[in-house]
Amino acid sequence: MSSPNTFRTGPNESGHFDLFGGRFVAETLMPLILDLEQAWEDAKDDPGFQAELDHFLAHYAGRPSPLYFAERLTQELGGAKIYFKRDELNHTGSHKINNCLGQILLARRMGKKRIIAETGAGQHGVAVATVCARFDLDCTIYMGATDIERQQPNVFRMKMLGAEVEPVTSGSATLKDAMNEALRDWVASVETTYYLIGTAAGPHPYPAMVRDFQSVIGREVREQLDAAEGRLPDTLVACIGGGSNAIGLFHPFLDDAGVEMFAVEAAGEGIDTGKHAASISAGKPGVLHGNRTYLLQDDDGQITEAHSISAGLDYPGIGPEHAWLHDQGRVNYVSATDAEALTAFKMCSRLEGILPALEPAHALAHVIRHAPGLARDHLLVMNMCGRGDKDVFSVARYLGEDL
Repeated sequence: MSSPNTFRTGPNESGHFDLFGGRFVAETLMPLILDLEQAWEDAKDDPGFQAELDHFLAHYAGRPSPLYFAERLTQELGGAKIYFKRDELNHTGSHKINNCLGQILLARRMGKKRIIAETGAGQHGVAVATVCARFDLDCTIYMGATDIERQQPNVFRMKMLGAEVEPVTSGSATLKDAMNEALRDWVASVETTYYLIGTAAGPHPYPAMVRDFQSVIGREVREQLDAAEGRLPDTLVACIGGGSNAIGLFHPFLDDAGVEMFAVEAAGEGIDTGKHAASISAGKPGVLHGNRTYLLQDDDGQITEAHSISAGLDYPGIGPEHAWLHDQGRVNYVSATDAEALTAFKMCSRLEGILPALEPAHALAHVIRHAPGLARDHLLVMNMCGRGDKDVFSVARYLGEDL
């Protein structure tokens, strides 16, 4: 397959990134999907919509988030100069607010009064509950019972914000199952309900729309690193479950051939154990949640259960644009185990005074492996896409600490 002239123009009119993407949904959803696509196209062309979004990103979410030189970590590893894009400092504690603000403004533009969403680690759920509280909209969050157990602080935050949290007990009771239930709800309540998807997956136009809202991350990095160093980064690193924080960091740099990119999947207990969430490293193409992408599945095409210490990476698929970028060879998809992520969590906490969420701790695990072999003038930027407050109970359990 020959490389395109640009990596930044997809998807096509049918929502495909070459073989991946599309919209495989119930017929009852197609009119709403088409309405959503038209509303998004109209909003993109409306300066007033972008001005309103920019206002809330600045004055409500707290953008731009800082670009921070991790000096002690750089000294400890002895290689590349490491910067953190500190999206964990956003209101609600992760990158999720960027997309939620964009989509809630779009939902209001479409006249929707009820918002539904899925969540794994709870950060997307908290961000959805937050914007629904701000704009006085009914909010229902579907969350797997397993994730509810390991993310209690975020469950309480959602309830305090006025959201109804619906436990999902089917399957592995994690993110995949929560998304299944949200889609069922949407089919049954399509006229009044807006489904606010949190990752760069799902049926078209969601993957491209979420990417566009999250690309503020990469656009800011371009400006901030130019101010700090006078040039582009050499390497970008981000964790990846569905892939919204990663595509948000990568997309503005995809046509800069000198910028290498690493997306870090969750290897769980090890790829060879089968207990992991590494869809590209160990999956194959199939259809799930309205799009064709790389999925964890058995020989009969049945979706297999994902595993990760991180609730936000515990998903058996990946966004379709990432599947395409993998096949094009533009982004390197690697993995890190639970144990490596815990090591990175502890190192970052003690060296930099920053508790990372377990999701970006996977990205940091790759940085710890990769940075020491790079030159000291090599510029590496990692997206610190979430803060670790939500994970302290999970980490304590894994470390055998009694809280």
